[in-house]
Amino acid sequence: MLMRAAPIVFVLLWSTGFIGSKLGASDAEPFTFLALRFLIVLALLAPVMLVTGRRARGGRERGHAMVVGMLIHGLYLGGVFWAIRHGMPAGVAALIVSLQPILTSVLSAPLLGEKLAARHWLGLALGLAGAVLILAPGLEHVLQSGSGITVPTIIATVIALAGITAGTIYQKRFATGTDLLAGTVWQYTGALLLVGAFSLAFETRVIDWTPKFIVALAWLVLVLSIGAISLLMLLIRQNAVASVSGLFYLVPAVTSVIAWFMFGETLGPVQVAGLVLATLAVLMISGVRLPRRARW
Repeated sequence: MLMRAAPIVFVLLWSTGFIGSKLGASDAEPFTFLALRFLIVLALLAPVMLVTGRRARGGRERGHAMVVGMLIHGLYLGGVFWAIRHGMPAGVAALIVSLQPILTSVLSAPLLGEKLAARHWLGLALGLAGAVLILAPGLEHVLQSGSGITVPTIIATVIALAGITAGTIYQKRFATGTDLLAGTVWQYTGALLLVGAFSLAFETRVIDWTPKFIVALAWLVLVLSIGAISLLMLLIRQNAVASVSGLFYLVPAVTSVIAWFMFGETLGPVQVAGLVLATLAVLMISGVRLPRRARW
């Protein structure tokens, strides 16, 4: 029952990440924000790991988990946060990152031996079309003015796309056997080393401890960094990588609905059509699970 509900819960939790980031982004620089977030996560999870005696099996497993953390938490979140902080509209960043399911599916076939049916590819195409429709109304003015869309912000978002894609595949290939709690601790250790180094090198590390920043930080730590990421690792362990990646197509749609409730952002007919397409795409992708055991 947990695995049946996990995809729905994951999409709901992951979609709130944009809301939390929007609330707290103005009060701390991106790498400082992430470093503090990961430090608190480690302070919460590391004692639990030590008390329960759950460990990674040797230095190789710890190393693999740290690489996953650097890719998914460090490069992905760091790239998106940095790009938005430097003027890229969140919708443009979301559109670039929405290429992740297609890129993951293309790479998972040769690297993981996952066989994709024609129905799966159709679902990926529909999902991309749905994401474009959901984001299009908000992007029209931005794309005309070009505000915030620069070479550095585009590069940062492409790095984020590469990070989440590589991290998902790397997790499935090298780290599915690691204890979930221990793996999460070592993932955030690797991520903290990466974003901490960037924070020390390029930022002032000044934080404005406003109430909304504290709420945003608490939400991102407990709900995203612990809850959603644990579900993502569990889904990658139990399902084909390409099928799991297809869930990300629902994130812009669910985020738009949440923003409608919280910030009064309207949903037009085009966005509703995109939401329907994205939902149909995920149903098609999730209904095709044809993993083929790779010979490694």
